[in-house]
Amino acid sequence: MSNLSSTSDQILHCARTLIVAGGYNGFSYADIAKVVGIRNASIHHHFPSKADLVRTLVARYRQEAEAGLMKLEHNIADPLEQLRSYLGYWEACILDNSAPFCVCALLAGEAQLLPEEVHREVKAHFLTLSAWLTGAMERGARLDVLSLSATPADEAEAFLATVHGAMLSARAYGNPQIFTTVKGTIIHRLATRN
Repeated sequence: MSNLSSTSDQILHCARTLIVAGGYNGFSYADIAKVVGIRNASIHHHFPSKADLVRTLVARYRQEAEAGLMKLEHNIADPLEQLRSYLGYWEACILDNSAPFCVCALLAGEAQLLPEEVHREVKAHFLTLSAWLTGAMERGARLDVLSLSATPADEAEAFLATVHGAMLSARAYGNPQIFTTVKGTIIHRLATRN
């Protein structure tokens, strides 16, 4: 993706914050214009439609996530520790409220309402996470550091669903410690030899 201008970055940052707060349909260009201090026409110059804006936001989010997963894999050899680190990232974000929720998880909850091009990007994000987690599960089973009760692909999907469900539960209860509890349970189950 090409480098985005400072105004584009501000628009994308604002859109992400608004999506986390209220979902895809919970904001308009007028909301962004007010926060960023620009006219609606300026937003349309950068992103002709709301679908273009959110698709670009999700594509950028995906790139950041992929880079983070590659870095994690490069820096940590043990698949169990990779999973712990992945969970630790989200736990820290939720506990200090720096990135309280995965924007793609929120958008996935609205999948039927999303424009096709946005839904495609969200689905691609989940496919990327699933593939990475499947690889970690395969390596972990092969190295005998993970105890799987299903295929690596099925374990990856269960892990992914559990992580995003824990985010939802922490948000619903208004208690970030819920994520910590779920994190401990899932790691214990995977690390325990049967």
